[in-house]
Amino acid sequence: MLRTYAGWFRLVAIAEACSWAGLLIAMAFKYGLGMPTGVTVLGWVHGLVFTGYVVTCLVVFSPLRWSFPVLVASLVSSIPPLASVAFERWANRRGLLTWRDSAEPTFWGRVAHVLRTLN
Repeated sequence: MLRTYAGWFRLVAIAEACSWAGLLIAMAFKYGLGMPTGVTVLGWVHGLVFTGYVVTCLVVFSPLRWSFPVLVASLVSSIPPLASVAFERWANRRGLLTWRDSAEPTFWGRVAHVLRTLN
């Protein structure tokens, strides 16, 4: 699973959704039962996993040849609870999580070329 960009993306998307669910449960305990410790811990964990999801989206969009609107959709899906899993399933159905070999340079390849040219 972790040998491909799609595998990493799936793992982080599921982790992000689970951390969201954990944070929502912790918020219920905080406001319903007056136990705020869970929000402190799970808020930190969710923040870390959320950041990992955003970084993962920025890393995998180029090798997987996502268009800019798909990248934006993946980033926006991190905001509503559990939407990252819905996006992953949508992207999988559309074939966006498969490796597409192309002679055209990737986005990060173009960035590297521009930086080498400017240097």
